[in-house]
Amino acid sequence: MQFIDLKHQYSLYQDQIDQRMRAVLDHGRFIMGPEIAELEAGLADYAGTKHAVTVSSGTASLEIALRALGIGPGDEVVTVPFTWISSAEVIKLVGATPVFVDIEADSFNMDVDLLEAAITPRTKAILPVCLFGQLPDLAGMNRIAAKHGVPVLEDGAQSFGATQNGRRSCSLTTVGSTSFFPAKPLGCFGDGGALFTDDDDLATSLRAIRTHGGTRRHHHTLVGTNGRMDTLQAAVVLAKLPHFEQEVRNRGEIGARYSDLLRDDCDVPEVDVGNTHVYAQYTIRVPDRDFVAASLKEQGIPSAVYYPKCLHEQPIFADLGYEYGAFPESEKASQEVLSLPMHPFLSESDQDRVVGAVKSAIANIDSRAAQAA
Repeated sequence: MQFIDLKHQYSLYQDQIDQRMRAVLDHGRFIMGPEIAELEAGLADYAGTKHAVTVSSGTASLEIALRALGIGPGDEVVTVPFTWISSAEVIKLVGATPVFVDIEADSFNMDVDLLEAAITPRTKAILPVCLFGQLPDLAGMNRIAAKHGVPVLEDGAQSFGATQNGRRSCSLTTVGSTSFFPAKPLGCFGDGGALFTDDDDLATSLRAIRTHGGTRRHHHTLVGTNGRMDTLQAAVVLAKLPHFEQEVRNRGEIGARYSDLLRDDCDVPEVDVGNTHVYAQYTIRVPDRDFVAASLKEQGIPSAVYYPKCLHEQPIFADLGYEYGAFPESEKASQEVLSLPMHPFLSESDQDRVVGAVKSAIANIDSRAAQAA
């Protein structure tokens, strides 16, 4: 059983993907070829934004966005400690300081009720992470951000395709970011990402920074980087994009079925009112996670832990001065989360096999606990 079945996806779309990639090989414009502009137009239309700017990775998209927003040394950016390191390392990369806010237990996303207390005169942006495929309370965050005159940068690396009150991920904040890493809901065959905004001036800056700080050759107005998306990767995403909305629907149905079958045995992901969920990872919370994971492995079922250690526990962020216990919900989640096989093509029979194995493992935990008592 595959944790994420990318081979099956390729077999379904092989003709379209191969045709798109052959077209790039034929015209030879491997950097900033015509597929880039075509993909950006398609992505903007899908997300419902005025601009989409493709970049070399999801991590690069966050760094480029922070630079375009003018964030640097002496500034603070508020984010969460329960996420992949990219969300906070980019803040340090531009010379700013991450400030962490704890998550909600049910959604794994930033607790908006704790946000305002973390804002100081040095705060220059809020960077919420849409963990596992669901958006946080972006409307609430936008209100707080507007009150303090700072932008919101959505890290939608795991949530592209999800909606909140009918609007898609990456369209609800000053700027939205996503990733096309192969395992993401919409993935390429390497690294890639995109930024989304309705702000014309910001879009111009984003485009300039990704191409060494200039919008035309030999004229550099900003300190930039090589953040361009390869044309071949754009071709892959273009081939997948027409199928993406059906995959999003499949993900929602598979995730909901998982929850219906497992709700009585463990903590399942809850979908907030007004939200849809793309389940980039279908993540449960279980006691004795290592035992459950080992039990699944014995039965040939893969699982994964996102993430076993919070960012304030990482050595690179020790200088921020946070002690263990500062973010109890994040810390608890890091000890309990377990992600199960999840992709748009997961069959009911395979899903039933996963569910049965999880139920059996949890029952064994309960049995051991009863015997110990």
